[in-house]
This record gives sequence, C-alpha cells and structure tokens, in this order.
Amino acid sequence: MTPPTLLSLHVHPVKALGGTPCAEMLVQPWGPAGDRRWVVSSPAGVALTQREHPRLALATAEPRPGGAARISAPGRAALSLPAPLDDAEAAVVTVAGSKVEGLRGPAEAEAWFGGFLGTEAELVHLDAPAVRRPLGPEFARPDGTVSFADGAPLLLTSVSSLDALNSLVAQGDHAGEGPLPMDRFRPNLVVEGAAPWAEDGWRRLRIGEVVFEVAMACSRCVVTTTDQSTAVRGKEPLRTLARHRRLGDRLPFGQLLVPEHPGRVRSGDSVEVLE
Repeated sequence: MTPPTLLSLHVHPVKALGGTPCAEMLVQPWGPAGDRRWVVSSPAGVALTQREHPRLALATAEPRPGGAARISAPGRAALSLPAPLDDAEAAVVTVAGSKVEGLRGPAEAEAWFGGFLGTEAELVHLDAPAVRRPLGPEFARPDGTVSFADGAPLLLTSVSSLDALNSLVAQGDHAGEGPLPMDRFRPNLVVEGAAPWAEDGWRRLRIGEVVFEVAMACSRCVVTTTDQSTAVRGKEPLRTLARHRRLGDRLPFGQLLVPEHPGRVRSGDSVEVLE
C-alpha cells in the first residue's frame, strides 16, 4: 500500500494573518522556523485574532531572513517588518490564555495595523521561543515550548478528510458555502493519499527527517467559518462538524503535532505512521 505523502507546507509568520506556502520547512522544537513568531496585540496586551477581527484574514505575511516579514493587504502599501533588535522594548501579550513575554515591534507596524483594523494595535515578536512559552500540560511534554500558535507547535490536515467534510457540507442546510478550501483550517502540513479521517488514529509519524508525536485532534472555532479571501463569515464548517464529528464539546478537524527533534520536511515526503 502506498503511504500518504506531504502535499504542501505553510508558514504563518504573523499569527492570524494569511500564510505562505513553501517547498521545504525547518522544524524546530517550538514549530516551523518563522511560524507565528509575531502577534498583533491590543494596547492592553491581548492577542488580536480572526475570532474578533476577521479582517486580519485579508492580510498576508511572507517570511524574510532573520525573522523579518513582509506584510501585504489589498489597497494598502506593503509593510516591511524587521525583526526587533535585542534592546527593543519588552512586551507581554496574552495568547490562548497564557502570558508570553516578547519584544515590541516598530512604531510603523503599529500604525499600519491600527489603520488596517481601525483600532489601536501593537506588534510583539517572540524573540526566544526556546524559553518564552512552555507547552501546556495537556501535551505531557514538560520540556516542550511553542510559538504564538494557540496550542501545539504544528497542525496537520488531510486532503481526503477535507473532501469527506465537503461531501457532508453539500448535503446540509448551507450547501452553498461549499466546497471549503483548506486555508480555512490554517495548517502547517497537508497530506494526501490517506483514507478519510485516518489521521484520527495516528499517534506517531515520521515525515522527512522529523518524528512527530500526534498530540490530539484540533478543536475548531469560528475562524474556520471565515472566508480567507473576503473575511465574510458563514456557518460552515462548524455546522457540519457539530452534526457529524462532535466529540463532547469539541469539533475536531486536523491533528496537533509536537516534534520529537528538529529536522527538515519537504513537499513530497512520505508520511510513515509509526504508531
């Protein structure tokens, strides 16, 4: 039987913004290199995400060397976002319930995002991911760390599972919202060639140079109902997940991964299920 393969890889330099596909990825203990190392924050130090600001979907962040990024959005001049210097002002931001210390971004970035969102905004850079934010206790890795991602270092999704979900959407009350593209789920790794929902039973994987622990299914939120090209919200896929995929109070799609060691993964790599 032919093993599933890695179809595409995606990096999101700024949390909640659109990401960038890449042919290969350096996986670090806290996640893909350059992934979610920036976050947009309120002046009160709370992360701003698509949950409260769906308009963030319209902005795209492309990684640049040294932790820098290029930000673009329709109708606005592009923003070059340099990595902060070591003597930049310290800042604390609350991300998914945890307070994380980082470095405050440049004033021009604050002005850009403030104008884009119509509200005061700051940028915070995660300068030392190896020590700044421990993994949550639910991941049972006391030495693990994570970027500004909501929970685990990486998210994996499956093309066949999305096809199966879209078939269910087509049978529901909001069929006109489908088929949904994969960018609704904002993954890092997308696999093809597996049976629908096969990833629910995976516990440990080898992809390229990296072995991953499959920590848990990813519970989905209102962000998945946001069209990433228009920022318009609908009902799907949450309506369909609630009917067909509910696990208690969770609506899962995709799997959260924790790397066991650093290494590179590349498009076309085999996905070997170890457990």
